[in-house]
Amino acid sequence: MAKSVKFTDDTFVDDARVMAELHSRSVAGQIMHWARVGRAIERFGRFDQAKICRVLSGEMETSTLTAEEKAVWSERFLEKISEPGPDEEAYYAELRKNGNACRLDASGNNVRTDFRPEK
Repeated sequence: MAKSVKFTDDTFVDDARVMAELHSRSVAGQIMHWARVGRAIERFGRFDQAKICRVLSGEMETSTLTAEEKAVWSERFLEKISEPGPDEEAYYAELRKNGNACRLDASGNNVRTDFRPEK
Protein backbone atom coordinates (compact mmCIF):
# COMPACT_ATOMS: atom_id res chain seq x y z
CA MET A 1 0.00 0.00 0.00
CA ALA A 2 1.34 3.43 -0.96
CA LYS A 3 1.98 5.84 1.90
CA SER A 4 2.84 9.52 1.82
CA VAL A 5 6.03 10.80 3.42
CA LYS A 6 7.00 14.46 3.81
CA PHE A 7 10.61 15.54 3.42
CA THR A 8 11.66 18.80 5.03
CA ASP A 9 15.00 18.87 3.23
CA ASP A 10 14.37 20.33 -0.25
CA THR A 11 17.97 19.61 -1.27
CA PHE A 12 17.42 15.90 -0.62
CA VAL A 13 14.36 15.83 -2.88
CA ASP A 14 16.17 17.86 -5.56
CA ASP A 15 19.12 15.44 -5.42
CA ALA A 16 16.70 12.51 -5.68
CA ARG A 17 15.09 14.12 -8.74
CA VAL A 18 18.47 14.51 -10.47
CA MET A 19 19.55 10.94 -9.70
CA ALA A 20 16.12 9.57 -10.66
CA GLU A 21 16.41 11.16 -14.08
CA LEU A 22 19.93 9.81 -14.49
CA HIS A 23 18.84 6.26 -13.65
CA SER A 24 15.42 6.39 -15.36
CA ARG A 25 13.51 6.08 -12.11
CA SER A 26 10.69 8.09 -10.61
CA VAL A 27 11.60 10.34 -7.67
CA ALA A 28 9.77 7.92 -5.37
CA GLY A 29 11.64 5.01 -6.97
CA GLN A 30 14.98 6.76 -6.40
CA ILE A 31 14.17 7.42 -2.75
CA MET A 32 13.07 3.79 -2.33
CA HIS A 33 16.34 2.66 -3.92
CA TRP A 34 18.32 4.80 -1.49
CA ALA A 35 16.24 3.44 1.39
CA ARG A 36 16.94 -0.18 0.37
CA VAL A 37 20.66 0.51 0.04
CA GLY A 38 20.71 2.25 3.43
CA ARG A 39 18.76 -0.59 5.05
CA ALA A 40 21.20 -3.15 3.65
CA ILE A 41 24.17 -1.17 4.96
CA GLU A 42 22.65 -0.86 8.42
CA ARG A 43 21.61 -4.51 8.58
CA PHE A 44 24.78 -6.09 7.35
CA GLY A 45 27.60 -3.61 7.60
CA ARG A 46 29.51 -5.48 4.88
CA PHE A 47 27.82 -3.61 2.06
CA ASP A 48 30.04 -1.93 -0.52
CA GLN A 49 28.17 0.27 -3.04
CA ALA A 50 31.37 0.99 -4.98
CA LYS A 51 31.92 -2.74 -5.47
CA ILE A 52 28.38 -3.10 -6.85
CA CYS A 53 29.07 -0.29 -9.33
CA ARG A 54 32.29 -1.99 -10.44
CA VAL A 55 30.41 -5.26 -11.00
CA LEU A 56 27.69 -3.44 -12.97
CA SER A 57 30.33 -1.84 -15.18
CA GLY A 58 31.98 -5.21 -15.83
CA GLU A 59 35.17 -4.47 -13.90
CA MET A 60 34.54 -7.23 -11.32
CA GLU A 61 32.76 -10.58 -11.20
CA THR A 62 29.48 -11.05 -9.33
CA SER A 63 31.18 -13.79 -7.33
CA THR A 64 32.98 -11.05 -5.36
CA LEU A 65 29.67 -9.76 -3.94
CA THR A 66 28.13 -10.75 -0.63
CA ALA A 67 24.56 -12.07 -0.67
CA GLU A 68 23.28 -8.64 0.36
CA GLU A 69 25.29 -6.89 -2.35
CA LYS A 70 24.05 -9.41 -4.93
CA ALA A 71 20.45 -8.58 -4.02
CA VAL A 72 21.06 -4.89 -4.74
CA TRP A 73 23.15 -5.69 -7.82
CA SER A 74 20.37 -7.90 -9.17
CA GLU A 75 17.80 -5.12 -8.81
CA ARG A 76 20.03 -2.58 -10.53
CA PHE A 77 21.03 -5.05 -13.25
CA LEU A 78 17.39 -5.76 -14.06
CA GLU A 79 16.72 -2.02 -14.28
CA LYS A 80 19.61 -1.57 -16.69
CA ILE A 81 18.74 -4.43 -19.04
CA SER A 82 15.07 -3.52 -19.17
CA GLU A 83 15.84 -0.26 -20.97
CA PRO A 84 17.29 -0.21 -24.50
CA GLY A 85 20.59 1.60 -24.90
CA PRO A 86 21.37 4.14 -27.63
CA ASP A 87 22.78 1.48 -29.96
CA GLU A 88 19.64 -0.62 -29.62
CA GLU A 89 17.43 2.42 -30.19
CA ALA A 90 19.35 3.27 -33.37
CA TYR A 91 19.21 -0.33 -34.59
CA TYR A 92 15.45 -0.58 -34.14
CA ALA A 93 14.88 2.88 -35.64
CA GLU A 94 16.77 1.73 -38.74
CA LEU A 95 14.67 -1.46 -38.95
CA ARG A 96 11.48 0.58 -38.70
CA LYS A 97 12.71 3.07 -41.28
CA ASN A 98 13.45 0.29 -43.77
CA GLY A 99 10.25 -1.62 -43.06
CA ASN A 100 12.19 -4.60 -41.68
CA ALA A 101 10.90 -4.53 -38.12
CA CYS A 102 8.77 -7.35 -36.73
CA ARG A 103 6.21 -7.40 -33.94
CA LEU A 104 3.80 -9.79 -32.26
CA ASP A 105 0.17 -9.63 -33.35
CA ALA A 106 -2.78 -10.10 -30.99
CA SER A 107 -2.44 -13.89 -31.30
CA GLY A 108 1.26 -13.85 -30.46
CA ASN A 109 2.42 -14.51 -34.02
CA ASN A 110 5.54 -12.79 -35.32
CA VAL A 111 4.59 -10.46 -38.20
CA ARG A 112 6.55 -7.96 -40.25
CA THR A 113 5.59 -4.33 -39.69
CA ASP A 114 4.44 -2.08 -42.45
CA PHE A 115 5.78 1.04 -40.78
CA ARG A 116 7.59 3.38 -43.15
CA PRO A 117 7.56 7.06 -42.24
CA GLU A 118 6.31 9.49 -44.86
CA LYS A 119 9.04 11.56 -46.49
